[in-house]
Amino acid sequence: MDSLDLQVLTQARQWRADGHAVWLVTVLETWGSAPRPPGALLAMRDDGLVVGSVSGGCVEDDLIERVRTGERVARPQLITYGVTKEEAARFGLPCGGNLRLVQEPLQDTAWVDEVLERTQRHELVARLLDLDTGTVQVEAASRGDGFAFDGRCLRALFGPRWRLLIIGAGQLSRVLAQMALALDFEVTCCDPREEYHLTWDVPGTQFSKAMPDDLALEMQLDPHSAVVAVTHDPKLDDMVLLEALKSPAFYVGALGSRSNTAKRRERLAMFDLSPTEIDRLHGPIGLNLGGNSPAEIAVSILAEIIAVRHGVGVTQKKPVGAAVSVSA
Repeated sequence: MDSLDLQVLTQARQWRADGHAVWLVTVLETWGSAPRPPGALLAMRDDGLVVGSVSGGCVEDDLIERVRTGERVARPQLITYGVTKEEAARFGLPCGGNLRLVQEPLQDTAWVDEVLERTQRHELVARLLDLDTGTVQVEAASRGDGFAFDGRCLRALFGPRWRLLIIGAGQLSRVLAQMALALDFEVTCCDPREEYHLTWDVPGTQFSKAMPDDLALEMQLDPHSAVVAVTHDPKLDDMVLLEALKSPAFYVGALGSRSNTAKRRERLAMFDLSPTEIDRLHGPIGLNLGGNSPAEIAVSILAEIIAVRHGVGVTQKKPVGAAVSVSA
């Protein structure tokens, strides 16, 4: 579900439209230490230009050399690197690891169009490639599904970009948005306050002057969405939390000290939120990294979001009595 793979498909489709021959290379299996997981994708043009990665090492160079010297497969083909220690060393596979790939010609881009269109609608889809026939099908996928290969059929997932909704357009929000963009999040900032929305100037983000709860409903928050409320204004922060905590969003957090967070939880309990839904709130927000500047707090927030996204236990939380005091 790496959005880098969606970028690979977008570029591959453009190369085909420009008249180039294009091959896709997908990681099937890895043994030992490998920098790219099964399902990782690379596209290669007939002149050797590539986008994406399958190893981060010399494997890409070898694939390019194969194409440049005329080795151009006409149907899906399995390729294995690192069978011996000497080959592993030659191709830059760390710790003697092995790498198994499938290379296929991109001939019909209709399935690429479908994948890109459906993921743009925030759908999670799977591509099924039959290695014997070269045919491709696209079907709906579910969270919890993973990459699969049974020796004949490859099933790779493509999902929508991870989204971050930031409530508040102050200094912290600007830094947070810039860092989130670097982490490949699709960022939306919401602040109906005129004195704030007139000064929002972060390229690459979307901005909304809507009320936060209305925007949360309009965005149809899904399991690829994170929500961060940092206005210090309960009238705005609490409004979005009421909707976000009921949604499938994988992360919902709000800025504030432990005492303010406790008061916020009491306010939320007065509405139609269950104790389980209220417990989903991350507050005080972020990991306890000891920083106080807007940039340091942004790092702590994104570190927690990344940990939650990957299912990693969050242990570096703020101790009792710690507070966050920064102008949002």
